[in-house]
Amino acid sequence: MAAGNSFSGDAMDLPPAAAPAPASQRLLGVRFDALDLTGALALLTAREPTAPFAYVVTPNADHWIRLQDQPRLRPLYDAAWLSLCDSRILRLLAARRGVALELAPGSDLTQRLFNEVIGPETPVTVIGGTEAVVEALRARYGLARLAHHNPPMGFIRDPAAVAAVVDFVRAHPARFVLLCVGSPQQEKLAAAIVAAGGASGIGLCVGAAAEFVAGVKQRAPEWVQRASLEWLHRLGSEPRRLWRRYLLEAPRLLRLMARVPPGGG
Repeated sequence: MAAGNSFSGDAMDLPPAAAPAPASQRLLGVRFDALDLTGALALLTAREPTAPFAYVVTPNADHWIRLQDQPRLRPLYDAAWLSLCDSRILRLLAARRGVALELAPGSDLTQRLFNEVIGPETPVTVIGGTEAVVEALRARYGLARLAHHNPPMGFIRDPAAVAAVVDFVRAHPARFVLLCVGSPQQEKLAAAIVAAGGASGIGLCVGAAAEFVAGVKQRAPEWVQRASLEWLHRLGSEPRRLWRRYLLEAPRLLRLMARVPPGGG
């Protein structure tokens, strides 16, 4: 990793965001930009592919709760080029506190990028995910310039492993870099790439979105999504992995939302 990179686990010394941010709202200190899916897609499409690396975060209810417990992680979201609301539930609850959040779910944004922006010759890099997912993505969209690096489990605590990812992103310049290593690892990694310098493109901290776009996992039907019940579909699909998030953290979400000042903050 380049000299001068100040990334070190939870300690952050981040540069400012790569471009002026749109108008935003805050919920207990967490930033949400005033961009819906169409507006976010337009900004991503318009950005120069060779511009210095910048990243997009997609905070959902789980992220928001974590950021209340671990405020040292908030600079990762503040330093992002875009911070987009990923959660219909969070949006619904925020509206009851007088805070109007725009919705731009990371999986939907990624899907539209592949459907409308990314072509067979568009350079794309995927960090994380299995070879099977990447090959399914390559086959579905005919991607001729798809690069993949899957760091080892726990890599974010190993400076050498983080440096290896940074070097891979530098060595494979891409218009879009999908960071699919889970939160908050992917946000920490995005910040490390920015801090190291020398990379280009847009990093998308989108978790499992590549699995949905590749068709390896199925999202909830659209009517379930519109009813703000996608969390229930995901819980039924992966109960052992997600039960704690959706069942134990739900009461905390309601308690924390009650602390949001009317109009946000």
